[in-house]
Order: sequence, then C-alpha cells, then structure tokens
Amino acid sequence: MNQKEELLAKAKKPAEDALRLHPFYRGKIETTPKCEVRDFQDFAVWYSPGVAAPCKEIAQKRELVYSYTNKWNTVAVVSDGTRVLGLGDIGPEAGLPVMEGKALLFKYLGGVDAFPICLGTKDPDEIIAAVKWIQPSFGGVNLEDIEQPKCFYVLERLREEAEIPVWHDDQQGTAAVTVAGLVNALKLVGKDIRDANIAMIGAGAANIRTARLIIAAGADPGKIVMCDTKGTLHKGRTELAKTHKEKWDLAQRTNARGIDGQVPDAMRMADAVIALSKPGPDVIHPEWVRSMAKDPIVFACANPVPEIWPWDATEAGAAVVATGRSDFPNQVNNSLGFPAIFRGTLDVRAKTITDEMCIAAALELARCAEDKGLSHEYIVPTMDEWEVYPREAAAVGTKAVEQGIAQLTRSWDELYRNAEAMITRSRGMTGLLMENGIIPKAPRG
Repeated sequence: MNQKEELLAKAKKPAEDALRLHPFYRGKIETTPKCEVRDFQDFAVWYSPGVAAPCKEIAQKRELVYSYTNKWNTVAVVSDGTRVLGLGDIGPEAGLPVMEGKALLFKYLGGVDAFPICLGTKDPDEIIAAVKWIQPSFGGVNLEDIEQPKCFYVLERLREEAEIPVWHDDQQGTAAVTVAGLVNALKLVGKDIRDANIAMIGAGAANIRTARLIIAAGADPGKIVMCDTKGTLHKGRTELAKTHKEKWDLAQRTNARGIDGQVPDAMRMADAVIALSKPGPDVIHPEWVRSMAKDPIVFACANPVPEIWPWDATEAGAAVVATGRSDFPNQVNNSLGFPAIFRGTLDVRAKTITDEMCIAAALELARCAEDKGLSHEYIVPTMDEWEVYPREAAAVGTKAVEQGIAQLTRSWDELYRNAEAMITRSRGMTGLLMENGIIPKAPRG
C-alpha cells in the first residue's frame, strides 16, 4: 500500500467506526441528575410538595427561572434535516445523529447542556413558531443544518422576536473559526488580509456569513470572488435580486474586477481559496491550485470529504491546507467555536450573538494558536487543547458586555474562571463514568 492509499484508508476509518459504534451505544447523550438524592425523602424537595415553592417564586418574578432551574445553561439544537453536513435533505430522523453529536460537543467542550430537537416540518414559519414555543425551557437556541435561503429568514426573524439568543452555527460558527484560520494562514505566508485576493467556492449559508465576517475583520470586499453552482457572483447576476437577497448583496459588494466565469476563473491568482461547497474530492482540481498566487492557501472544508484531498493540494503547491476534518492537520471546524461562544453568551445572559462577538472569538482563537507557535500544519488550535475554550468564552462574554447586550456584567477573569470550572467539570464527569464502567468500553474494530 502506497502513501496515498494509506491516507485514503485512514480517511475512511471514522465512517466505518461510526457505523459500528453508534448502534453499540444507542445514542451519544443522556440526562443525569445534578442534585443529591440521599434517600427518597429528597424527592419531597426536588419534586412535590417542595417544588411548589420555587414555582411560585418564578411566577412572581420570571427571571428567577435562571436561578432556580437549569435554563441558564441549556441550549436547544434545532434542525429540520434539510442541509445535513454534505448530505443534503435527508430528513429530521437521519439528521438526529448529527444533532446528538453537537450536543455531546457542547457538553464536553463548553460545559453546556444541549438537547437535539429535530422538527418534522420544513415550513420556515412553523420552525420559527416551534422555537418560540420551546424558548421558556432554554437559555439559547442553536439552529443547525437548515437549507438556504430559508435559514437566513428563520434566523433573522428569531433574532428579532425571540427572548433568548438564537444563532445559526452553520453561518456564524463556521465563519468565526474560518476567520481565525485565515488570519493565521496569511501571517504564515507574509500577507495582509486587507490586500488578499480571496476566492470563495460555494455560496451557501456558511460561506455567505464567512464572507461578511472576513470583510468585518478587514478584508477588501472588492478582492473577494464568490462562486455558486452557476458561476461567479457579479453585478450582472440580476436574477439573484428576487430569489437570493443575501447572494445579491454580495454580488454587488464583491468582485470589483467583474470576473464572469466559473471556479477556475475565481481561483486564478487568488491568495486564498475558501471552499464550503459539496463533498469532493474532485470539486477543486490540482491545476486550479497551481494557477493561484505564490504560497496559496487552500481551505477545503466540505464534510465529510473535502473538495480536494490535502495531499493533492500540497502537491499542487499550496503553502497551507485546511479541512473540516479532525483526522487531518488544520481542522477549520465550528467545533472550535460554538461551545465556547455559547459558554460566554450564557454566562453574561446576552440577548443575542453579534458578529462582533464572533470576531472576538475568532481573534482569541487565532491568538491561542499563535501563542503556541504557528506552523504550516498548525494555524488553529485542535479540539483537545481544552484551555482554548475558556479564553474564547471570556472574549465573547466581555464583548457582549462592551456592546451593552449582556444582562449580567462580569469581568474577563470572572468569565474565564467560570468557563474553566464548567468545562473541567464536564470532562471530569465523562472520565469518571468511563473509569467506573458506567460508560462501557467500546469494542475495538
């Protein structure tokens, strides 16, 4: 077996293990008590008759729900299953393993109690109504894997109408981590984000929000060229005005040279390409990478298979290559963002999650990697560098306080210490359950 065959075999292993282990555990999360149960008399406190007392207190002063229940630390992961990973519209039941995995990451990486809620409707107004109905039970809502342009409408409405913070991780979360990776990749090759020519392959929710966040972080919109399935976005794409207002907005603001073409045209002489399109590996061809500027940066972030295999991009001359997968170097994946961003949001009880909060997370994430020492195979921290998450959470909470959207005022140090304690507790609980055999050992494949 040659090196490429070995790498391909390694890339296929997670899917093989997933099919073996998901039925073994029959799910990835469960609810566990967080209060003492010394004997059955304790239920008189936790349930009837004692529980009536906090109920009456909350009825008199609604915000006490954050003190008397777990609402302060809970997030609903809501999806309709219409845009799951790179799999498309596979339905709410088929999307449930992803939402369970999201809840697991929320807990282990951020100390946040998250619950998967897959809805049996594709109607955007029904999704909005469902989220508003369940919001009394949750401190925040993470929208997930909802197709565009519907996802923009759902998010916009809920950010206006919901009483708790609502965000769409495929937009803001992916964008934040991508910005962090791009900032550090450009540092490595000695280029400034303000001067960089950036090709963006895919014009879905993730790349549209990424473009906006990159611009907010200092990129020149005129130097960005985005492609959808029909070609580059430019002012001549007037059909977008009625069907995709977000694309139309970018078509008018980006692509100052007016490039009218396909992916190869967008990539020619680009300093960086950010691909969040369809699974590969032949979506981006090596010859297109060769046509880019000196020391090109390639972010091939489709899941489960990147638009081009990293080794093919490197062979074609890429100086820095990132994917969305954890089994390759430079994983640019929203798992580095959402657990800490929600941790910081919940800890100051922010009313919403702004782009500025996401940029604060991105820049702190970039600093964490820089503090450790950047390299061509290390532009962002890895998920096992758990100390990154408290720093990110503190940056997010502090920014919310600065913006005047936090209902609790806490300092950076207070936020850091709280996040550190919450995450340490979550990781420790999992370790303890494994050590005692309560979580059984997985059979080896």
